[in-house]
Amino acid sequence: MNRATSLDHRKRWLALMVLCLGVLMIVLDTTIVNVALPSIRTDLGFTETSLVWVVNAYMLTFSGLLLLGGRLGDLYGHRRLFLIGLTLFTFASLACGVATTQALLVAARAVQGLGGAVVSAVSLSLIMNLFTEPAERAKAMGVYGFVCAGGGSIGVLLGGLLTGTLSWHWIFLVNLPIGVVVYGLCLVLLPAARNQTRGESLDVAGAVTVTLALMLAVYAVVHGNEAGWLSARTLGLLIAAAVLVVAFLLIESRVKHPLMRLSLFRLRNVAVANVVGVLWAAAMFAWFFISALYMQLVLGYSPMQVGLGFLPANLIMAAFSLGLSAKIVMRFGIRRPLVAGLLTATVGLALFARAPMDGDFALDVLPGMLLLGLGGGIAFNPLLLAAMDDVDPSESGLASGVVNTAFMMGGALGLAVLASLAAARSDALAATGAAPQAALAGGYHLAFMVGAVFAALAAISAVFLRARATAGAQRAQGAQDAAAAL
Repeated sequence: MNRATSLDHRKRWLALMVLCLGVLMIVLDTTIVNVALPSIRTDLGFTETSLVWVVNAYMLTFSGLLLLGGRLGDLYGHRRLFLIGLTLFTFASLACGVATTQALLVAARAVQGLGGAVVSAVSLSLIMNLFTEPAERAKAMGVYGFVCAGGGSIGVLLGGLLTGTLSWHWIFLVNLPIGVVVYGLCLVLLPAARNQTRGESLDVAGAVTVTLALMLAVYAVVHGNEAGWLSARTLGLLIAAAVLVVAFLLIESRVKHPLMRLSLFRLRNVAVANVVGVLWAAAMFAWFFISALYMQLVLGYSPMQVGLGFLPANLIMAAFSLGLSAKIVMRFGIRRPLVAGLLTATVGLALFARAPMDGDFALDVLPGMLLLGLGGGIAFNPLLLAAMDDVDPSESGLASGVVNTAFMMGGALGLAVLASLAAARSDALAATGAAPQAALAGGYHLAFMVGAVFAALAAISAVFLRARATAGAQRAQGAQDAAAAL
């Protein structure tokens, strides 16, 4: 009996490693492409305007299909959808890697986004269903959180390495062996559990309206700086997205089997966690993208040096996510660690807001990186646990899709706002005669400070989470109950 239990325990953790490898492949792809964009532009003849579609085609399908992907997992089985998404992503990576035309690369990137959305939407629910015991679940979510939080900066480092030593094609082709290995191991390690929706059908009208709404909103946001935030195109797209959201809510309130049960947001921790997720993602995008631009454009770092600059933060996040965070959650619950982590990240962003034009890495970059790594390592695990709190297993895929959508939309909106503010501030400083690098640094300072405000608001919002009994309190209560029974 003990041996069987040990084997089951080992199999669960092996399954987690395989799931996280698949998720890492998706997370890497959101940033690994950025380093290779100049090479792709030269090789395939993209213009400055058309090049953005190498990124935007992925973002549109990824963000638009997260909710639908999560619900499909609930309806037809999480493992089945994970494997379908993984297959789509892997074959699309092959198409990207061998692409010799602009059209093929952009189309393959859109399919990559589709596959990535499905994998991301159901992976969290698979992990929640694999680990039901609180302590093990906290550890497993810590591993998953590290992959999600640290994968982006690893992508910058890996993108620079592959593009510099081989070619841009290999940032996509490297996914092929990973995808094949993950697929094979998933067949062996993941249980083929039946769905728990008991004959429910897909809400097609709800799926169409919310997917179109998300895609239009993301398109409007990513092109807001280029087209102008008050332009007819931007406002028209945002209004259309808002109308579709209203239509979606009306459909969901009346249909027999809704895509998203609106009462899900009556669960306090689910609602609060998604608000925190939007604000936290906006703050994290401020850190990752704006600090990368600061190091590259102001301090003159190479892409490889930028990737190495994030290494201290990644190491700290790894230390917390792969063990310490779970112990903290079991000792203090989810609310206090989340608030503490977000406040720590707030201080880290505030330190970046004073980094000078001729900054030194040890004095002006490293302290902020360490605090952001510490804050992220502490906060990410309890945030994911709160987002999936009290959710019925039949809706775990949907809840996973919702929190992933919150992160994606918060990141996209936050980055658009921060980039716009930074550009406006830099232009204003340049108009007064400031040197180009000084103007850029001034713009980034403002973006970092607004990012710190986002993180602080996330910490304030996290205070409203319902507190959970800690492991120590649960043991004490159990002892009292046992004594009373005697």
